[in-house]
Amino acid sequence: MKNILFVSDPLSTFKIHKDTTFVMMRECQARGMAVWSCEPGDIFSVTSAFVSAQMSRIQIIENTTHEHKEWFKVEGSELRALKEMDAVILRQDPPFNSEYFYLTHLLGVAHRQGVKVFNDPAAVRDHPEKLSILEFPELTPPTLVTREALKIREFHAHHKDIILKPLDGMGGMGIFRIKEDGLNMGAVIESLTVNGTQTVMAQKFLPAIEDGDKRVLLIDGVAVPYALARIPQGGEVRGNLAAGGLGVARELTKGEVEISNYLGPVLSQRGLFLVGLDVIGDCLTEINVTSPTCFQEITQQKGYDVAKVFVDALIKRL
Repeated sequence: MKNILFVSDPLSTFKIHKDTTFVMMRECQARGMAVWSCEPGDIFSVTSAFVSAQMSRIQIIENTTHEHKEWFKVEGSELRALKEMDAVILRQDPPFNSEYFYLTHLLGVAHRQGVKVFNDPAAVRDHPEKLSILEFPELTPPTLVTREALKIREFHAHHKDIILKPLDGMGGMGIFRIKEDGLNMGAVIESLTVNGTQTVMAQKFLPAIEDGDKRVLLIDGVAVPYALARIPQGGEVRGNLAAGGLGVARELTKGEVEISNYLGPVLSQRGLFLVGLDVIGDCLTEINVTSPTCFQEITQQKGYDVAKVFVDALIKRL
C-alpha cells in the first residue's frame, strides 16, 4: 500500500464542495492508498535524523457532500519520518511568508534524504507566483516590479490603464485598477507599497479580462484540455473566485495551448509537477505553484476528472 502525506492548512478549514486537495485525497483513497495529513508546524528536523512529522492517518467518509461538516475521520496519529511516505504533497495555501520559506527548506532536507515531494520545495521557493513570469517576457503583458512611487507613476503615464497588486496576495486580495484619470493613485501606491517599503507589481490592464482570467492547469508538464475562465461580476475588475468571479470551464484556446506547450516541459523539468497558469487573453499573468486549484469546477462542468489524471501522473512518478 502506498502512503501519501498531504501537508496542508487545517482540514477543518476545507470547503470540500470546491477544494482541490480534498478531491486529490479522495482519489488517492479510491486507489487503495493510505492518506496521511499534517500541517506545516507538525514537521521538524533533528540533527542526524530524518525529517519527521506528527501525522494523522485519515479516512474520507464515503458519499461526503458539502453538507457534511465531518468529511473525514482520524484513524490514528503517529510520529513518522517523511522517508516512510511514498510521496509528500505540499498543498499549503499562500501567503508565502517566512514560515512557508522555512517549510520549503525542511522539505528540501527531506528531499535530499530521498523523499519524493510534489512540488519540489526548492522549485516552489525559486518560483514566486507573481515574479516567475519575468523570466518569460515574450508571454506577458508589460510589467513593472518596484517599490518606488515615481516608477509606478511613469509606468501609468505610459500605459494609461494599469493593475497594481501585492506580490504575496492570493484570491484577488489587494488588486487595484488605476484608469487613465489616475484617480486615487497616490493613496493606492502608498497603501500597497506601505510608503515605499514593500515591492509591488504593476501590469498593463488587459481588456480581455471581460472574457475571464483563465486558470490553465499543467500536470507533469501536460495541460488539462479545459481552463476555468474566472469572469468578473458586478463591476469588479477581479475574476478570482474568492472575489466573486464566475467560474466557467472552457476548452483551451490556441493561445493557451501554445503557452502551455512552451512552459509545460520547462516547469516539469524543474520539479513543478502541478502548476496553475493564469492567462488573460493570450498573456501570461501568473505562474501558481503552491496550491493550484480549480479541479472540481472543471470536473463538474466538463466531466473531465482532473483528480484522476493527477493521481495517474503521480503514480507514474512513484
